[in-house]
Amino acid sequence: MDESQHARVALDRLIAERGENYADLSRLIGRNAAYIQQFIKRGTPRKLDESDRRVLARYFGVPETMLGGMDEAAGQPARTRGLPAVVAVPRLALGASAGVGSLDDDERAAGVMAFDARWLRYLGVRPQRVSIIRVDGESMAPTLNDGDDIMVDHDDAAERLRDGVYVLRLDGVLMVKRVALGPMRGHFSVLSDNSHYPDWTDIDPGLVDIVGRVVWTGRRLN
Repeated sequence: MDESQHARVALDRLIAERGENYADLSRLIGRNAAYIQQFIKRGTPRKLDESDRRVLARYFGVPETMLGGMDEAAGQPARTRGLPAVVAVPRLALGASAGVGSLDDDERAAGVMAFDARWLRYLGVRPQRVSIIRVDGESMAPTLNDGDDIMVDHDDAAERLRDGVYVLRLDGVLMVKRVALGPMRGHFSVLSDNSHYPDWTDIDPGLVDIVGRVVWTGRRLN
């Protein structure tokens, strides 16, 4: 078995062991969805580009030599020493409405976004329990604007509910709103930061499905 074959076998094993899939890893390195599968199954390309190999090695926390990189410094490739592990967070194919609400039950992954694993630990979230969702509408402006990406912590849901911004379902409609706990035990209000949009006050918690707490937001500057 030559070096390129070793790299394909090693990568395929890592993918299986970590429960990853070819398409998401292809997107992680900015390639088309079939790229990794073609590399592993067909040997096309024959070897990974240096930049692709570096990202994959950092993501899996392995030396580049395992994926076909050159052996440097007695088996410790300089390119991987001291670099943080990268985690792929799924970007869901839906929008959480910050307006009147949009009904969308299609929660398939539409790609991934890469984050430093140490930074996610700093946020206090588990990588396997967060996702990225797009904001639709302006009812949470200026806190959240239309088109913003938000990271949702699915561990931080109804059991840990407190004042903050959450993704939730109300009457079957997915939305992102501010939750404010009320004086009546168990009841809370669902509020819009934009005063031009409605609020729902003193809601029975049985009517609301808390999806998760918003822990981070990113936006594109025009």
